[in-house]
Amino acid sequence: MTMPRQRGLTEQAADAAIDSACRLLRLPSIRNEFSDIADRAIKDQMTYRGFLAELLMAECDDRARRRSERRIKAAGFPWEKSLRSFDFEANPNIDPATIHTLASCEWIKKSQPLCLIGDSGTGKSHMLIALGTEAAMKGYRVRYTLATKLVNELVEAADEKQLNKTIARYGRVDLLCIDELGYMELDRHGAELLFQVLTEREEKNSVAIASNESFGGWTKTFTDPRLCAAIVDRLTFNGTIIETGTDSYRLASTRARTEQAAAG
Repeated sequence: MTMPRQRGLTEQAADAAIDSACRLLRLPSIRNEFSDIADRAIKDQMTYRGFLAELLMAECDDRARRRSERRIKAAGFPWEKSLRSFDFEANPNIDPATIHTLASCEWIKKSQPLCLIGDSGTGKSHMLIALGTEAAMKGYRVRYTLATKLVNELVEAADEKQLNKTIARYGRVDLLCIDELGYMELDRHGAELLFQVLTEREEKNSVAIASNESFGGWTKTFTDPRLCAAIVDRLTFNGTIIETGTDSYRLASTRARTEQAAAG
C-alpha cells in the first residue's frame, strides 16, 4: 500500500523529490533545468500549464539535440564542416541557392544521387560533409567513407564470406557519402564490389560522391568501360551534379593569409 504524499513540501524537499523523480523517469533535461525554468515562471507569471509546457519542451529539445549528435557521430565524418562556414564568395562555381535547396534534404527523401566534381581544394569534401551533417540533423541515417576504404572493406568482407552482410549494412543508411572517388585506380574486382553497393542502393537510398575527376576521366579508376558506364549511370540518374571548378580556393585563402601576415 502506497503512503499518501504529503502536501506543502519545503522548497528543499520539493527539489529533492523532483530530482529523484527525474532520475527515475530518465528526464535529465528537466532535472538540470527545472530550477531555472521555475524561477523564470515566477518572474514571468506563467500559468501552471505554461510552466509544464516549458519543462516538457526543454526535455524534447534536448533529446532531439542528443539524437542529432549521435547520428552525426555515427556517420563517421573526419572533420566538422558546415554550410555556414563555407565561403561561397571564394568559389563562384558553387551556387548558394542550389546548396541551400539540397540542405532541405528533399533529394534524400526521393532517394536521388548527388555528385560533386572538381579539383582538390575547391570545396567538394566540405560540401559533402556539410550536406551529410544537415541530413543527420534532420533525422536521416548517414555514413561517410573514403572510396578506397569502402572498397578495401568490401574485399575483406568477400574474403571472409561476409559480403552480403556488409553490402546490406551500407544499403540501410539513408545517405552514403563516398569521398575521394577517382583518386586511386580500382581493379576489376574492387570496382565490381563497389558497383554492388551502388546497385543495392539504387532508387532506394541516396548516394553522394566527391571526385577530382570528370566523368570522362573515370576510366582511369574503373578500367572496364562497361562497368564504368554503369557506375556513372547509377550515380547520375535523376541526380544533381555540381562542378566545383579547378581553382583551389583553399590554396588562395592560404596565400591571402600568408600575404596578410607578411604585410602586418
